[in-house]
Amino acid sequence: MVKTPPQHRTIHQLENGDKLTRYEFERRYNATPNVKKAELIEGIVYIMPAALRFRSHGQPHGWILTWLGTYEAATPGVCLGVEPTVRLDLDNEPQPDAVLLIAPEAGGQTRLSEDDYIEGAAELIIEIAASSVAIDLHAKKQAYRRNGVKEYIVWQVLEQKLSWFYLEKGEYLELVPDNHGILRSQVFPGLWLAVTELLVGNMLAVLNALQAGLQSPEHQAFVKKLELK
Repeated sequence: MVKTPPQHRTIHQLENGDKLTRYEFERRYNATPNVKKAELIEGIVYIMPAALRFRSHGQPHGWILTWLGTYEAATPGVCLGVEPTVRLDLDNEPQPDAVLLIAPEAGGQTRLSEDDYIEGAAELIIEIAASSVAIDLHAKKQAYRRNGVKEYIVWQVLEQKLSWFYLEKGEYLELVPDNHGILRSQVFPGLWLAVTELLVGNMLAVLNALQAGLQSPEHQAFVKKLELK
């Protein structure tokens, strides 16, 4: 008897708009090397463009990372990630522009899988969006809210607007600046943002405001709390 070779199932490549489970999304993503960045949002595949413009994405992204990286350096137990894959739930696997999370060993709500992916809802997620019509303010926001992402920042660059949401009783409410125009994180004490200065690219003022937050009693208490975990 002549044995026939085993039949191998064809792995279809990832296509924009595919409706998939997270497991099938990952399988197809790995089989589509020409796709550099893709996300699964509410079960739908979104393939991101490979080329990114400087003033509308690359530079603002750099400013956000400078702000977050400074906070991370001063706050042991807090971790910054740049465009990490986040296994949020069975229908959502985003790749946000930045995440700030409390390390699992310090009491954070995420964990790292055996293959080194974030699983669960990071405490803070940041997206750089072109405008308010972007997916970041609609389907992604809904998925982040439902999964318990505690704070969510969307910078709508072309509209010169930044929205910072915080989770309150299962709903996203928008942070309001204090009398000095500073937004203050409710999850990461001392993470202060001079939002008007950020929007005009005045990073010196942004970092000065952050330094004030890092020197606050709230931040010092937060660092001690993380050390006790």
